[in-house]
Amino acid sequence: MRGIGLLAHLESVFGSIRKSRKGQSVTEIFKQLFCFFVDGTSRHLVYFDTLKRDEGYGASIETEPDQMLSSHGVKRFFKAIYWPTMYVFRLVLLQLFLWRLQVVQPELIELGLDTMVMDNNDAEKRHGVKPIYKNHKGFQPLQLSWGRFINDALFRAGDAHSNHGQDVEKMLRHIVSAIRKHYRADVAIVLRMDSGFFDQKLFEVFEQLQIGYICGGKLYDDVKAYVSQSDESFWGRYEQSEQVWQFIEMGDRRGNWKQFRRAIFCRPLCEERQYVFDFQRPDTIIYTNLGMGGAIDEKLKSCGRDELLSPQGLIKSYHDRGCDELVNRALKDFGCEQLPFKRFGHNAAFYYTMIIAFFLYESFKLDVCSPVVKVTAYAITVRRQLIDIAAKVVRHSGKIILKVTRATFQALNFAQLWEKSAAPPQFVWH
Repeated sequence: MRGIGLLAHLESVFGSIRKSRKGQSVTEIFKQLFCFFVDGTSRHLVYFDTLKRDEGYGASIETEPDQMLSSHGVKRFFKAIYWPTMYVFRLVLLQLFLWRLQVVQPELIELGLDTMVMDNNDAEKRHGVKPIYKNHKGFQPLQLSWGRFINDALFRAGDAHSNHGQDVEKMLRHIVSAIRKHYRADVAIVLRMDSGFFDQKLFEVFEQLQIGYICGGKLYDDVKAYVSQSDESFWGRYEQSEQVWQFIEMGDRRGNWKQFRRAIFCRPLCEERQYVFDFQRPDTIIYTNLGMGGAIDEKLKSCGRDELLSPQGLIKSYHDRGCDELVNRALKDFGCEQLPFKRFGHNAAFYYTMIIAFFLYESFKLDVCSPVVKVTAYAITVRRQLIDIAAKVVRHSGKIILKVTRATFQALNFAQLWEKSAAPPQFVWH
């Protein structure tokens, strides 16, 4: 955290929360909160009281005993955050996303849009906890992901469905504008969504922004009738590993649509080397603006990703959307879905802090841990292999020394980890 230079920026944008010079600085509070999430031993705020009495933990995160947070201090911090500050959290997420873009330098940015259900059904009465599914209650934030990173999020009540209000439109307009202004104006952007975002108004917004979209659609009766009457010669075939699909391409225009849009109806023939009966086939229809001669097609061709213009490439990309949903699972494994406060705003602040900590944790895996731990590893694996190791913090000749066993030093290639953690890619605030 110190190496990338983020903490100083957090002090500048969140410094107004601190009303006096008493207690810990905003930088110190965020550092301990991020370490609390990465440690993952407990998700109860009272665990801060245990950590405050643990001198070894304080030494491991380089914090003096009198600077360790108590549970009451954490609660006061979150309760001091008022609702407009939530947009500052989203600004920090955006800056982190732009930082990773500069590090990776992608030619194509594939974004995944989805909601994440946070089940709080067994909690006491919470502001904003409303029915989500199967009579369960909780929260349902809207999240925009890029690979293993969540680069924007909107904390919402449980009854806010996927395409609620103008949330998606505002989020995409903001993120696309930032990418083109601070990264590259000509970069290709493709958005993947499920059928919960199947809406002509959203498609028009994406087409206006000149970004590609791949969205699941609804299987209306007229579509099913057209497909059932189609000649076998019109059907194509797509194979990937042990999976086989049949597909047929068409142009579709719903009742109040202003134009036709490209649609691909597909159904599985074989799953794991076993053929699927007709009545068991889960039919899918995909809507897209790729391959329609728009500006996004030229951008995909120029960056060498014109395979996305073919039906096979679109089907593969849509099925890869499952990787986008794994980000939600990884976040729940890293943090928690049951939030600690009764007020909606306080829970929102806790949620955004967890999202930022998760972003930093994924960056840490890529920049530092990749030689030792797989990038796809969940938080529990990283904690067991890299964090939960026997160590001793001692003072000698005016220096603080971290001692580990020789076996641990060799197994984790500790010298390389230490060197990489001291020289990460520098964070730049745009």
